[in-house]
Amino acid sequence: MDDFADRLRAAPQSRLQRGAAAEALGLARELARRAQLAEEPGAEPRQMPDAGMFAAADQIAVAAHDLALVLKDEGQVEEAAGLVEEARRRAGV
Repeated sequence: MDDFADRLRAAPQSRLQRGAAAEALGLARELARRAQLAEEPGAEPRQMPDAGMFAAADQIAVAAHDLALVLKDEGQVEEAAGLVEEARRRAGV
């Protein structure tokens, strides 16, 4: 996750506009949703807001760290890492 966030921070604005930022926001929202469901089962998760393309890397970092605090086993960690890798690949960074 840190590598993906760093690549986003270093990416040119044109790359972010072509979809990398949107992909990152989608990932951040999914990671945040999973963290909220783990912390408050049965509660309706709140959606992470779109803070703009230049904030996408930080949103991933925050959501991933929040999720890491509530994961219970290695399988969940591997699943989350897979989500990050897939998003990084789709973002092209």
